[in-house]
Amino acid sequence: ITRLPEYYPTRTELGIFDDNLPVLARHVSEGSCLVEYGSGSSLKIRKVLGALQPAAYVPVDISREHLVDMAKELAGDFPDLAIYPTCADFTAAFALPPPVGVMPKVGFFPGSSIGNFSPRDAAGFLERVADTLGTGAQLIIGVDLKKDTSVLEAAYDDSAGVTAAFNLNLLSHLGEVLGADLNPDRFAHRAEYNEELGAVQMFLDVRESHEVEIGGRRIRFEAGEAVHTENSFKYEPEEFLTLVRSAGFEETGVWTDARGWFAVFLLEVARG
Repeated sequence: ITRLPEYYPTRTELGIFDDNLPVLARHVSEGSCLVEYGSGSSLKIRKVLGALQPAAYVPVDISREHLVDMAKELAGDFPDLAIYPTCADFTAAFALPPPVGVMPKVGFFPGSSIGNFSPRDAAGFLERVADTLGTGAQLIIGVDLKKDTSVLEAAYDDSAGVTAAFNLNLLSHLGEVLGADLNPDRFAHRAEYNEELGAVQMFLDVRESHEVEIGGRRIRFEAGEAVHTENSFKYEPEEFLTLVRSAGFEETGVWTDARGWFAVFLLEVARG
């Protein structure tokens, strides 16, 4: 999905990093520990590690196998970097490894993953980040900005049907895990921007009325009903700054692309 022509966030954020990482790095303390919330794109973290040159790196992810594999790869390319993979649900409270306790902390949460939370839940998540990293710590965070509806909707409903297949795969996965007789052919993918919420919403529309058995229960789907599968919230820059201030952060810097489609914020934990 991230390589599709309609899906702009990944390449736009990478472009912002390419243009601005040297400037951003000058704001970060030497000897810092970089804490990545969700061990994602190897390309992004390699760029950031190369520019910031932290003393330690703590990738946090719920997938232990992915963490170990990624840490081994990075250890070979960054032999002087202390890496402490931490298997945890980063949406909940967790403890940092003891060896990084006294280091200055820099959080890293790219890809506009913050948009997967509702604004209220995003504020709660950011409060936990502030608690974990501590007063004076910094956070580098990518945010997808509000823009023309046609651009937003195309990013979640591409012409090749890749995102549609991803959404419909939820039904196949439920069938495998729960033994449900869900037929993806009876549903259709839909993505639309809800201007009132400020979010792109994804749905699976029911094509025809039918019943399925899930977990020992019979559930009926009526034609025309919609199963709501995802929200992706977008922000105006000032909207996002209002949110982060409520969670105890202050802005240190912000960088955007030429079109103003995406922003990378550098924040600092200001509360005690």
